[in-house]
Amino acid sequence: MTEHFTLAEFQHSDTAARMGIDNTIPEALLPNIKRLAEALERVRDLLASPIHINSGYRCPELNVAVRGVSTSAHCQGWAADFTSQYGTPTEICRVIADSTIPFDQCISEGKSPGWVHFSIAPTMRRLVMTATFDVAGNATYTKGLT
Repeated sequence: MTEHFTLAEFQHSDTAARMGIDNTIPEALLPNIKRLAEALERVRDLLASPIHINSGYRCPELNVAVRGVSTSAHCQGWAADFTSQYGTPTEICRVIADSTIPFDQCISEGKSPGWVHFSIAPTMRRLVMTATFDVAGNATYTKGLT
């Protein structure tokens, strides 16, 4: 896809493998994945640190299995959840938010460990949020970084 990201990274899912779900990216969504990979290259350069994609594309069956929302950008190839040795999810989101990198959503999900949800879309709203989780794993999203 790009210098540091492969198609396999955006398709891989431990949950899909464990549940026998075919998470192959439809050909029609490959341009979206390519644009996402290009945006993540910019994030990687900004952080000066490698990025590990935990969740990229999600087919509808996988999205249900991970309790994703029905409108998830992951299902359109617009989003990836990642970690980086750069710092905590909040630190990473703060650096991205302060940059000129276009994005739709940048969400700090969980403390350390945790992950960053990064998405692009035709709208590029630059929404920065923090997700907190209750004991059942349900997320509540608030604007800004806390």
